[in-house]
Amino acid sequence: MRRQALVMATALLWAGTAAATTPTADGDAAAVHRDLWPTAKSPATISDPVTEARIDALIARMTVEQKVGQLIQADISTVTPKDLETWPLGSILAGGNSGPNGNERSTAADWAKLVGDFRAVSLRPQANGVAIPIIFGVDAVHGHNNIPGATLFPHNIGLGAARDPELIQRIGAVTAAEIAGSGIEWTFAPTLAVPQDLRWGRSYEGYAADPALVAEYARAMVLGLQGDLASGRSIGASKVAATAKHFLADGGTFEGKDQGDARIDEKELIAKHGQGYPAAIDAGALTVMASFSSWNGVKHHGNKGLLTDALKQKMGFEGFVVGDWNGHGQVAGCSVTDCAQSINAGLDMFMAPDSWKGLYDATLAQAKDGRIGKARLDDAVRRILRVKYKLGLFAEGHVSRGNFAAVGAPDHLAIAREAAAKSLVLLKNNGGVLPVKPGARVLVTGPAADNMAIQSGGWTISWQGTDVVRSDFPNGQTIWEALDKAVRDAGGTATLSADGAFKEKPDVAIVVFGEDPYAEFQGDVPTLDYQPTGATDLATLKQLKAAGVPVVALFLSGRPMFTSPEINAADAFVAGWLPGSQGAGVADVLVAGKDGKTARGFTGTLPFAWPADARSPVEKPLFAVGYGLKYGDTRAVATLSEELRVDIARALNVENFFSGGRARAPWALTVTDAGGSRPVESPPTASPGGLIAARSVDVRAQEDGKAFIWTGPAALHLSGPYADLSRQLNNSFALRIEWRIDALGAAPVQVALGGKAFDVSALVNAAPKGQVSTIRVPLRCFADAGANLQRVDYALSVQAGNGFAATLLNTNVEAVGTNLPCPPAVK
Repeated sequence: MRRQALVMATALLWAGTAAATTPTADGDAAAVHRDLWPTAKSPATISDPVTEARIDALIARMTVEQKVGQLIQADISTVTPKDLETWPLGSILAGGNSGPNGNERSTAADWAKLVGDFRAVSLRPQANGVAIPIIFGVDAVHGHNNIPGATLFPHNIGLGAARDPELIQRIGAVTAAEIAGSGIEWTFAPTLAVPQDLRWGRSYEGYAADPALVAEYARAMVLGLQGDLASGRSIGASKVAATAKHFLADGGTFEGKDQGDARIDEKELIAKHGQGYPAAIDAGALTVMASFSSWNGVKHHGNKGLLTDALKQKMGFEGFVVGDWNGHGQVAGCSVTDCAQSINAGLDMFMAPDSWKGLYDATLAQAKDGRIGKARLDDAVRRILRVKYKLGLFAEGHVSRGNFAAVGAPDHLAIAREAAAKSLVLLKNNGGVLPVKPGARVLVTGPAADNMAIQSGGWTISWQGTDVVRSDFPNGQTIWEALDKAVRDAGGTATLSADGAFKEKPDVAIVVFGEDPYAEFQGDVPTLDYQPTGATDLATLKQLKAAGVPVVALFLSGRPMFTSPEINAADAFVAGWLPGSQGAGVADVLVAGKDGKTARGFTGTLPFAWPADARSPVEKPLFAVGYGLKYGDTRAVATLSEELRVDIARALNVENFFSGGRARAPWALTVTDAGGSRPVESPPTASPGGLIAARSVDVRAQEDGKAFIWTGPAALHLSGPYADLSRQLNNSFALRIEWRIDALGAAPVQVALGGKAFDVSALVNAAPKGQVSTIRVPLRCFADAGANLQRVDYALSVQAGNGFAATLLNTNVEAVGTNLPCPPAVK
């Protein structure tokens, strides 16, 4: 069917914008030359003349308040269904730390009820008879990772190792069925990043370093999630809207900094980072998400050349563009509650999780006074309504979602098991130690062996994934559980050892280790060195090797890392990435059955180069992209250089201020009292000014806390070089203090960051005495009080008086999933 209705509807908007170059305020470095960009086109079947006529009629009846509401998306941690009676919002999301009623471990039925409650209010006709259903979105990025018991796939980096577009389409279909099974119709996936610097904490969200493979996967995943779009019909009840993200070059930032700047020319921007988007658009992707990041100094949320000229015009995208978490607030001249620039640049929907009320008011005023033109406003609304119609959210073509039985279905789990097996890459197999022979006596050890959180990675149940436990996935297997069963089925015996010790010498040891779970922010690292301090996993490998035990190293990580010492210490080394909940897929490849054959062989190859040292970007790889041994391959890996070639000590930590009983470099503990300011002394000495210096105490582990006693007015500080916490401010982080209140004093207790203090006496008084407790103060509180979070030299100050005593265990900044109130400010 011809697409005249869609073209005519937007023709006026683009009038006068046909120039070959779109300049920016920062000059030519971020100018878009449309002739350089690839041509693509949303399928004609994304809509049809009848639907466009319905949209015309609806827009004609809508008030400006209703139109502006469509442009605003709020998070469930800060909005309720009742709020929609006052604010006609167009969308609701559940961020990585948000769950129905504050419960991250809610069931599919809980999610469906929550979505239904919001939608029911949105469908109540307003005074003009208009009712527009909300669209509800979640981050389901490796399966429906928000729900315990859902099917959990390997993260994208592992899927890139599989190099199997057909598998990707099946994974997309399973993921869609489970999202839809919980009553949700929109996922913020797939990620089409092409990471260049693996220090970036989101590297595992990228499929590969090869833009062509990313393009293949983009098409496959969009088709899996949405199906083929059909003219005049909504997508199916087991399908959901896809989101091609993050537009653009989120994986190309300088030094791998999350939300950073891609300092590259336009041709490289397109060739390396733009190839996945035409494929996704041609496949029918209904939404695109703008990136937090910038290109040559201009934030994407405000770059009209990229969002409008390149994406919507040259690449013919007819769905809508959604922002990322308060990303509009980073545009020059904007705040999280005021940013007409983003809408005028081509953003169609703000993601305003906790800023939506103020943003709604400001955007409404801008729409009324012309700072946001009527044509641009109506175009954004049209695009959003077009997607809502395609999803079957209106009465016409209505689609009902909520097949709870789809979540964690056995046939879905089988595909996840297959994907885990295909993701494994064999880097070394000297002496043919793998596969594990039938009847073998096997020792399994390592911190990741029996750890569902580590094998699943970030974006699992919660944003960072650190709180995942075995019971979250009762239909899964830890790697130990899977290996144990496979070894026993083949007539052997397996033993799990916490520290690698054994009573009877094993025939082979499998050491499972790797990165702790993380997502963006926390995942950024200064170098690619694995375990730069306290190399406990290497010690385990060497211990077993010294005992004459053949050693298999199974390394779980979200990126290739410098592991040459670990590779040298092992006979076999497997890159296991983040395989997800189906540990059986790992055992299918590592352990031979009674017939001497494995259920699956090694088929995976490296999606990114493996580094020869700790530097990044990787210049001279140890193993190149596409490398991967197979069973029967007799190539041996010689002893590798273990030279780091970087200065680890220069790495700057800006988020973890105190842990393990000490200040974490570059932060230092200092005291200010009547006697002046000085470092915390050791051993403890009484201070005539008011504070007895810290003494190390055991709380959960040996000397993991510092105890302080105030004998008069004094302040304890964690100070250091200026740190930039502005990224964390824009993403709902809070200052977290984990301590034990040992005694109360008469004076108020104040907590400060960046020189701005709040009275936390009520929180301190409510805490159980003599027990570990935690307080959190949102970073926005300090910023609103005037703290400059781009230059923080005092990460924590605790002011108290005579009689107060506390033992400090941890201080850091962390993401929070609820809208926490600010304590009273100290004037």
